[in-house]
Amino acid sequence: MTNTVQIRYFSGYIRNFKSLCEQLGIEPGLSRKEREEEILKRAYKKWKLEIAAHLYGMFAIAIYDDEIKKLYVIRDQVGQKQMFYAVSGGELLCSGDIDEIVSAEGFEKRINKRMLQQYLFYGYPIGEETFYEGVYKLMPGHYVEWDGKEAAVHRYFKPEFEPDYSKTVDEFADEIEKVVEEIMDEERGDEKLPYKESFLSGGVDSSYLLAASDAVCANTVGYGESGFDESEQARETAEVLNKGFRVKMISPEEYFERIPTVIDKIGQPLGDASAVAFSLGCKAVKEYADVVYSGEGIDEFFGGYNAHKREIPEEWTYLTCSHIMSEEVVKSLMKDFDPSVNVVDPVEKIWSEVQGKDALAKKLTVDISLWLEGDIYLNTDRTSTACGIELHTPFSDLRLFNVARRIPAEYKFAEEQNKFVFRKAAGRKLPYEAAFRKKVGFPVPVRKWLADERFKGAIEEKLLGETSKKFFSQDEVKKLWESYLGGEALLWNRVYALYVFIIWYDLKF
Repeated sequence: MTNTVQIRYFSGYIRNFKSLCEQLGIEPGLSRKEREEEILKRAYKKWKLEIAAHLYGMFAIAIYDDEIKKLYVIRDQVGQKQMFYAVSGGELLCSGDIDEIVSAEGFEKRINKRMLQQYLFYGYPIGEETFYEGVYKLMPGHYVEWDGKEAAVHRYFKPEFEPDYSKTVDEFADEIEKVVEEIMDEERGDEKLPYKESFLSGGVDSSYLLAASDAVCANTVGYGESGFDESEQARETAEVLNKGFRVKMISPEEYFERIPTVIDKIGQPLGDASAVAFSLGCKAVKEYADVVYSGEGIDEFFGGYNAHKREIPEEWTYLTCSHIMSEEVVKSLMKDFDPSVNVVDPVEKIWSEVQGKDALAKKLTVDISLWLEGDIYLNTDRTSTACGIELHTPFSDLRLFNVARRIPAEYKFAEEQNKFVFRKAAGRKLPYEAAFRKKVGFPVPVRKWLADERFKGAIEEKLLGETSKKFFSQDEVKKLWESYLGGEALLWNRVYALYVFIIWYDLKF
């Protein structure tokens, strides 16, 4: 094969490598790195820009085609791996690590205040823009075509829900079970990755993943505060499944000490407090394993959040399952509020495309397109990578989405349960209590810790310090902080989002 195709960047894992090696005539005994490079080169030669439809797993790729002198940067369909790009000095810079781009020679680093405004509303960096002027996120299911002059962005995939009423709940549960087995058989069959562990909470997603996988040991995080700790439920599940079990207890001191490291490695502010806990979990498991399973994707594919159940007025736009401030609050906080920046902007195009679908399908499409990749995968990809962990998320596999997309909404929410049909499938491998336990989420006691006498002085110093004065009304920040300390506990996420942004700015500028 002539060397006309170069793989200039690859981050990820190709799960269906065995079938691809067979189709593409690749020697199976190659090292993993050689195997992946050959798969990508030959798959591109065979399928060109349809390559992504043949790859199951997670990927961010930059492929240079020397025959036509074009660079293609491709991100997987749901965005499990990060990818950012910028045009600088006549070149297209691209990386899953945004810091690699902004630290490139000749790149002028400037903060994007439009993203700050959106971040304060949503709690995460939503959409194509980033916190840096001129740096863009390649959205899931998109690719960039670079001809040396222009970076043209194209979409090759969008999550579409088309309910199939010809099947029963049990028949869909059969299909889920079959696809999960196919995915996990591929994971088990990779002799290049002989030992894996798994993350486990008290929820059904990670419990089913553990039950279906070859993971030897389950790992979770715990806290001394009652009401936040799922480790006992996780322990019970691991014992029933005859798996090893470890719990990493997180102290508030360790949590606050870890925040700057996590925000530094993520590369952008993220107001999701679970990111720090996840990072500490990755750090703990790294002592024992390099490859770890995690159950992300199911809530967004199958309808796992309470926000998916709530009815909204017909004239409203669903602004993803997470937003932490109203526009009025954002306006009061920001010194340079820009009225031309509309919180609906990142959602509007997607929302317009799903009109005519059922209410659940519309919400899931928005959350898969924006929230899942902009918060969940940003957290899990960057924090695990920073800890030297390769995180596999088998339940984010496109084949499982292709089942979920055909399941009617009535099957997803039934008998007062969310993601009901998925729970039915999981219940074939799990005790009833583990399969149908009420969703807890991944709560972190930081909502209490922010007011702790041991930490609030340092937090207040940041909230009312020099960096804060550049961006925020000090009267409004002080009012917010005092209201939280005065007992309005639900304001914690606004305080945390401000605190994290200020830490990020101090680190990067």
